[in-house]
Amino acid sequence: MKWIDNKHRVRKYLGNHSDIVRVSQLVKRYHETIPKYVATPLYRLNQLSEHFGVGNIFLKDESSRFNLQAFKVLGATYAIGKYIAERIDEDFQQMTFEKIRQAKDIIGELTFISATDGNHGRGVAWAAKQLGHRAIIYLPKGASHLRVNHIRRLGAEAYVTDMNYDETVEYCAKRAEENNWVFVQDTASFGYEKLPRWIMEGYRTIAVEIVDSLGDKRPTHIFLQAGVGSFAASMVQFFLEYYGDDELKIILVEPHAANCFYQSACHQDGEAQIVTGDLLTIMDGLSCGKPNPVAWNVLKDTVDYFISAPDEIAAQGMRILGQPLDKDPRIIAGESGAAPFGAFTEIIRNDKYVSLREQLSLNIEANILFINTEGNTDPVQYERITWDGMFSM
Repeated sequence: MKWIDNKHRVRKYLGNHSDIVRVSQLVKRYHETIPKYVATPLYRLNQLSEHFGVGNIFLKDESSRFNLQAFKVLGATYAIGKYIAERIDEDFQQMTFEKIRQAKDIIGELTFISATDGNHGRGVAWAAKQLGHRAIIYLPKGASHLRVNHIRRLGAEAYVTDMNYDETVEYCAKRAEENNWVFVQDTASFGYEKLPRWIMEGYRTIAVEIVDSLGDKRPTHIFLQAGVGSFAASMVQFFLEYYGDDELKIILVEPHAANCFYQSACHQDGEAQIVTGDLLTIMDGLSCGKPNPVAWNVLKDTVDYFISAPDEIAAQGMRILGQPLDKDPRIIAGESGAAPFGAFTEIIRNDKYVSLREQLSLNIEANILFINTEGNTDPVQYERITWDGMFSM
């Protein structure tokens, strides 16, 4: 692994506490109107905490979210709901998922288009189907046929391009403009910021559920994963505002092949850097070479350490979570979901990283939070990694 202490960190991004928390609670209220909404579990890994010599390990498991095995549907349902409410000139705070569905009688069928490595596309496809609209999803080259079929089974059209993820995003934006479709993407660009911001807001239902479950227990460390950075930034915004704690340590983990935030942190001028090439990694959900500029502006100011990790780190996280100690729960984590946890276990177990371990104060006083963003989204790959030992350290 490679890591860097963030020299750009200033923690000036604290915003308005009451507004971020208030909006996040409204987001959760909207999600609660979706049929079969259930808060996902927050697990406490007591045996592993003792084994590793830390205070507490908490893990929020998004693998059961709406039976889609990933958190992304939260952003898609919220952003599409906000878009439709705006189209019919209604106050979104008064809307429910059913009222958004009924709006089709007023506006007719819409077509939503998006690029995805898998989970975001499933979220958009599911939301469109539930609301009675059309979805067209494009995946970058190398996409698993299982991920494509998952999307098609939700009623969407799904196609694999011969481009990488960032190029596929640009292609979808162009098609949306040409056909008057609605482009639903979680990364912003010049002139396209409203829907990405709504998607980021939608993710914060996770954060509200976490603090509800934690009660008086406060995390001292949060390990997060980053693709375009929207998820990580949305979590950071909420937790810093909610706890108002400048001592909260935030660690961001990315794959070597698509480590645009790590590269940006290494750059002295603090400007976002783009990683090019095929961006091939088993962490498909993190295979993004171009940071969301909105997310980078948040993460640049707030993250303590950026970590760039090989695929073996994600695989290690998957195996450890899938083979728990004693009475700890078994957690099925996909490659992107397990990456931060894998990085943590490597820091703890490998004395090569003793200085980083000490700088992070990963000791008996540490209460560490992880979010498993995806479950077993590719069963063939999951079996190869956890059963056959593929990508072993």
